[in-house]
Amino acid sequence: MKQVQYGPRIGSHLGKPIYKTIEHNGYRYEYDRLAWCNEEGCPLHQLAANEVLFKPGLIYRLAG
Repeated sequence: MKQVQYGPRIGSHLGKPIYKTIEHNGYRYEYDRLAWCNEEGCPLHQLAANEVLFKPGLIYRLAG
């Protein structure tokens, strides 16, 4: 079972919390910015190699 740990809540977006950090699958991610999204979704070309997109349009970068 995958365990996710959340850091402090620093805001919200579309009714969902934004956490300062997220630890998932042994990796730690830090909140970076909101993704540009439209009714079809969030284009992945806006991500750098060390970034991931979490719902609802939150971009986190790999810490470290």
